[in-house]
Amino acid sequence: MSDDKPTTEKLEDPSFEVIETDHQRQVRHKGVYLLPNLFTTGALFAGFYAIVAAMNAQFDNAAIGIVVAGVLDGLDGGVARLTNTQSKFGAEYDSLSDCVAFGVAPGLVAYAWALTDLGKLGWVAAFIYVACAALRLARFNVQAETSDKRFFIGLPSPSGAGLVATLVWLGASRGLDGNDISWLVAFITAATGLLMVSSVRYQSFKEFHIGRVPVRALLGVIVAFAIVVLDPPLVLAAVAVIYIGSGVVLDVVRRFRERKKKVTD
Repeated sequence: MSDDKPTTEKLEDPSFEVIETDHQRQVRHKGVYLLPNLFTTGALFAGFYAIVAAMNAQFDNAAIGIVVAGVLDGLDGGVARLTNTQSKFGAEYDSLSDCVAFGVAPGLVAYAWALTDLGKLGWVAAFIYVACAALRLARFNVQAETSDKRFFIGLPSPSGAGLVATLVWLGASRGLDGNDISWLVAFITAATGLLMVSSVRYQSFKEFHIGRVPVRALLGVIVAFAIVVLDPPLVLAAVAVIYIGSGVVLDVVRRFRERKKKVTD
């Protein structure tokens, strides 16, 4: 006879379910928060739509899809903080969505619009962008707990995607054939990717919270919307260039001052 005793250990539920543990309070939460993850799913869908649109040579729509993904990505974090529904699952899901919407989609859209005639150099430039976006997101996840919340180290992937997308949108809306400026697009795409994995600091604006604001602030938002509506691709491209360029200039100035201070000390 066997001495084995029947086990009473409860087997894990093999169904598709998420269970998270809050280690600070030792509380287990089953399921996921719906509202912020809906925004994340919307951003993922917009990125996927951009890829499909680029495959069908609808470059205006592809660029708009990436811009919409950027708006939704900005909303999901804000909604999670406002409703106190942050979770590890949401953070991981957001990163995977960002990799598609702000990594793969812009790289493929830029390649389909302007880089095909460059052959291997074209897809290498696009791949540099995609790979750097993935590395940027991985580094952000690792450093999220210890980094200064006021700044991003390296260009944020939504901003990089915004520059590439608005460049394509601006050219396509003017009837420009991307292959006529393929070298410029290749340089901008690859350089944007390298900025994402650089040590250049960019303002995160996370210190600004949504709440009661002066009426003049609301008026400023209305004026900003009106300016964007005048020529969305041109205005958004200009905003992206200013943000990215200002980060580089301010970082150079900061490094120069630090070096000068060390010399004087």
